[in-house]
Amino acid sequence: MSDRPVRWSQATVYPDMWADPDDDPRNSEGGSPDGELATLQDFLTNYRITLRMKCEGLDAEQLARRSVPPSTMSLLGLLRHLAEVERDWRNWITDADPLPKLYGRRDADFDGAVADPAVVDAAYEDLEREQAATDAALAGYADLGERVGKDGITVRELLVHRGEEYARHCGHADLLRECVDGRVGQ
Repeated sequence: MSDRPVRWSQATVYPDMWADPDDDPRNSEGGSPDGELATLQDFLTNYRITLRMKCEGLDAEQLARRSVPPSTMSLLGLLRHLAEVERDWRNWITDADPLPKLYGRRDADFDGAVADPAVVDAAYEDLEREQAATDAALAGYADLGERVGKDGITVRELLVHRGEEYARHCGHADLLRECVDGRVGQ
């Protein structure tokens, strides 16, 4: 007998998908977005939804499970990490003193991802709050080529980096979720 979960998908139309097209919140009825900013925002929104989808239906123990030892990475750790990163991105666009870390010392986002429902609830709240704050801060810049912050990063570079960060971690979430309960799909 193996501890390895059996691979499965909830989708019935396309078995390599996470959910059927009619049930997938990432599917939009319209065409692709118009313009660079709308395209970047659309991709980011879909990656954010994907991350949440990969975490849905799991309890605190499953979310906190470090399913690829010796890594400290877990789905809960990813939620906390992305909340921390969203906060840090606001530091990139300001000349003010940096905001303090949400979880304290380096790697506390993953190390503190423990199987406690209160920690899970706080992680979701932190992520939602930090995403909204970063979105609001970036909404003040109409010119994607504008250089901001102490290092003079362009708004475009930050927006692309945000999408890349979420995309990379959605790939991690695919593997972590499969290890937790065997569910697969994009």
